[in-house]
Amino acid sequence: MQLSIDLTGREVLVTGSDHAARQAVRRFEAAGALVSRLSTPAGAPHDGPLPERPFLVAAVDDGQPGWEALLERCRENGIPVSAEPAAGPAGHVTLVGGGPGTTELLTVAAVKALRDADVVFYDRLAPYQELPSLSTAELVDVGKRPGHHPVSQSGIEELMVAAALAGKSVVRLKGGDPYVFGRGGEEVAACVKAGIPVRVISGVTSAISVPAAAGIPVTHREVSHMFTVVSGHAPLTEKEHTHLAGLAGLGGTIVVLMGIGTLRQLAAGLRRAGMRPDMPMAVIERGYRPGQRTTIAELGTITTAAADCTNPAVLVIGDVVRVAEANRGCAEATAELDRLAASLTGA
Repeated sequence: MQLSIDLTGREVLVTGSDHAARQAVRRFEAAGALVSRLSTPAGAPHDGPLPERPFLVAAVDDGQPGWEALLERCRENGIPVSAEPAAGPAGHVTLVGGGPGTTELLTVAAVKALRDADVVFYDRLAPYQELPSLSTAELVDVGKRPGHHPVSQSGIEELMVAAALAGKSVVRLKGGDPYVFGRGGEEVAACVKAGIPVRVISGVTSAISVPAAAGIPVTHREVSHMFTVVSGHAPLTEKEHTHLAGLAGLGGTIVVLMGIGTLRQLAAGLRRAGMRPDMPMAVIERGYRPGQRTTIAELGTITTAAADCTNPAVLVIGDVVRVAEANRGCAEATAELDRLAASLTGA
């Protein structure tokens, strides 16, 4: 994570080995500091005043013995000492689930991985706009849009592998979760094939979080006891439509990701498969982002109601949509009572 303090023009001494201190150096330089380096305790004077008095000493824990004597002398001379984390291992890849696009839903592990990265390859559905405040790494946009793939999937994998082989700490930042329609399995396989250490940090999937942002639970007692997540990137087969219609008939919830482009085929296929035309549906656009909007209709009217809806969007099919409508009505009634009470109090 970037530093929130403005150190423009301030002298900062960063201690620690070059490998361990590389991210700390970038963080302090990004904050405007004039950074000097001390890589080993042997390079420090053993007694007497320090030759140059820095504004701050940033002590990176690199495991070398002997730093404490220098740091204690700094404290005795009134120089603040800041404990900084060592950079993570180089030459490896971390797939990070970025959640539905807001930094508030990034996990602690995701934030740490971004802090320790030398290069970040990010998607458009990840919280990329806030990346400069989370990482000093090189930021590379490899995001794909429907019908527009500036970097192919194989090209992304080649970039990741090449950066890791060059000794960099690589983060592949993806929207949602890497293993939920995120092609994370393919990217892990590419790293394994190249002999590169790789790990996966799960993210908050939009299949659950975006409906929640609209007040829709994917399961609800006595309404739905299961939910199915479907990719709507390509039209479904008749067999798949029949399967989903059967699940909904049993009280299941269907969540469709990337389904705006195939919504018309989906609605028609589900009706042919026997799903009742009054089955409630919701389209949640831009979850957790400016302009978030929810469109609620029935299976028989959803294509007309959602005619102007655009990606990114999540579709929810099932009676849980009615739960959200009921809760929303209660919330609106409560808000109206609160406004009335406030006006009476003001009078």
